[in-house]
Amino acid sequence: MSTFLNLLVYGLADGAILALAALGFVLIYKATGVINFAQGEFLLVGAYMFYTAFVVLRLPLVLAVVFGVVVATLLGVVIERLILRPMVGESAISIIMVTIGLSMLLQALVQMFYGTSPKSQPALLPRQSVSFLGATVPLNRLLVIGIAAVVLTAFTVFFRWSRHGIAMRAVADDQQAAMTMGISVRRIFAMAWALAAVSALVAGVLLGDISAVDRNLASFGLLVFPVVILGGLDSVPGTIVGGLTMGLLSQYVSGYLDPGLATVIPYVVLVLILLVRPYGIFGETRIERV
Repeated sequence: MSTFLNLLVYGLADGAILALAALGFVLIYKATGVINFAQGEFLLVGAYMFYTAFVVLRLPLVLAVVFGVVVATLLGVVIERLILRPMVGESAISIIMVTIGLSMLLQALVQMFYGTSPKSQPALLPRQSVSFLGATVPLNRLLVIGIAAVVLTAFTVFFRWSRHGIAMRAVADDQQAAMTMGISVRRIFAMAWALAAVSALVAGVLLGDISAVDRNLASFGLLVFPVVILGGLDSVPGTIVGGLTMGLLSQYVSGYLDPGLATVIPYVVLVLILLVRPYGIFGETRIERV
């Protein structure tokens, strides 16, 4: 029972971080139709920007978070304005190749400025353990689950009730109709990229605190693809379900079967979902008539 509960907490924490990273992927796809292969690198850059502010510049925690959010927002806007906007009207494969090139560029820039060795920073969350239903679980993992839940709830409230969130949903449903209502589609595109970078920043900071700030954070971001395929490319609730499912599945396979198999099982699930339900659990089924 103790092992089961420990794996449960670890899996929920990993899944919550995956949901945050996948949320940015879904935002970009819903608003712009772009499949962003650089989402894992957004997570990587976010973690290093916070490290720069908190450790290198020695800013207080709150200011370091603000610095990270500002840089993430600017990064998303600049990428959309200077790289993706000129690609409007190009083929899907061309845009995909641009995002792949962008991911390599961001990795190279991080390696150029910070090197390849892991960076250490003061612990943001307490490291002690607590008793939970007869098991001893790490407190920082429980706090990660809580923080991620608050952030995901805030994003949900923003999309559902705020003016800009409603505009984003309108653009996602029908760009032409949104334009006739006076909504600036270009502004919504920039906002989608900025919010995707901010959600990746939060995921990167949390992941860096419970593991380490190094370039391997980008590889964790690769798990975003099984998550969004499972939940649905255009479904925000699906990212939460998909993230938690993948996090729990990886931890239980690692704990009860084989850690090596745990790195493969998300992609096995990805293939199975594509075969059985290509649009994901919550994805919208599209029928094209020709």
